Amino acid sequence: MREKGVYSKKDQEMALGNDELICAHLGDEYEKFMGAVIPPLFQNSLHVHPDVETMWSPAPGSFVYARVANPTTDIFERKVAALERGEKAVAFASGMGAITASILAAVSCGGHFIGVEGMYGPTRTFVQDFFPKIGVEATFITGSDINELKAAIRPNTQCIYLESPSSVALRMQDIPGIAAIAREHGIATVIDNSWASPIYQKPLTMGIDMVVHTVSKYIGGHSDIVAGISCGSAEWMAKVSKNREIYGAMMGPFESWLAIRGLRTLPLRLKAAMASGLKVANFLEQHPMVERVVYPGLPSHPDYALGQKQLSGYGSLMSFVPKGDLEEAKAFANRLTWFKLGVSWGGFESLITVSRYNPSLEEQERRGVYPRMIRIYVGLEDVDALIADLDQSLNQIKL
Repeated sequence: MREKGVYSKKDQEMALGNDELICAHLGDEYEKFMGAVIPPLFQNSLHVHPDVETMWSPAPGSFVYARVANPTTDIFERKVAALERGEKAVAFASGMGAITASILAAVSCGGHFIGVEGMYGPTRTFVQDFFPKIGVEATFITGSDINELKAAIRPNTQCIYLESPSSVALRMQDIPGIAAIAREHGIATVIDNSWASPIYQKPLTMGIDMVVHTVSKYIGGHSDIVAGISCGSAEWMAKVSKNREIYGAMMGPFESWLAIRGLRTLPLRLKAAMASGLKVANFLEQHPMVERVVYPGLPSHPDYALGQKQLSGYGSLMSFVPKGDLEEAKAFANRLTWFKLGVSWGGFESLITVSRYNPSLEEQERRGVYPRMIRIYVGLEDVDALIADLDQSLNQIKL
């Protein structure tokens, strides 16, 4: 019997390059579910057994308790594992659940961790606040210079954490180059792949050990679930799964069912995101009231050449710096109609956030973040209407 979360031989054959088929059909098993085109939602907390012997020694692939595994969640995990070209995936109740469990699978007391400066804020908070409690030291690097990484490695370095592209600065790292150095030193690697999604970037094929996603973003795609997932080899995922079981961070069956729904349209939504994202980014770069646009799909991006090697497409999350002061940046955001003020991204709706952070010149150079930086997510609305919305508000900026 197939082990939970590991995709079957049929699934493996499907995973040999056709992401659309994986999203649409992997794990459906019509004959198993009375011909239902959508797998059922197993909204139960436990599974009973036919006899005491079976209860004492459940067969591989069977289900016992929902904190450990669930049939609906299992289908979602198999789909993502296939998309990422991994052996197994482990789903969580949040993106931070996936991130923390994956990092903790790699580090232990007395160890050392290396992470990129531009990592997601709560991830950095976890590293800075929690690591001292378990005796793990941390070093932060830009991630843009291989020599900087080599200099940061210590004999006790256990994990290198990447986020490419990163959350606000959207900087990228040389994924295969860093993975090769890590393997040479016996160091585990983890990457947050939420921006590109499994459709536009597959870090496991470049040598990374574990890939994490905030499912709430592109994978879910409808702004109605909070979830996360980690993917990698069966060996690494066994450790991650054990952490999930102990911490009680299992993804719920209803969220899994919604995430499966989201996956079915993921390739189509990503195509729309790239088309709209490129159009908006080019518009902003040419606008006289915009100082700087940060988007990996633009040749002006410092990592554009690297992205051409690692990415097969681009999402629609970007940052830019308008002219004027912070008050004008706030007024610009408040004037918008279709871009709503809100955190997160990846759903159907366009969103905007304005940074209050005032970085020093050294931080601007090192981290790629700037005063009054604005992050926008271009959703699935009509792109010409979105551009018109941005244009009318930019034109009202007072210098």
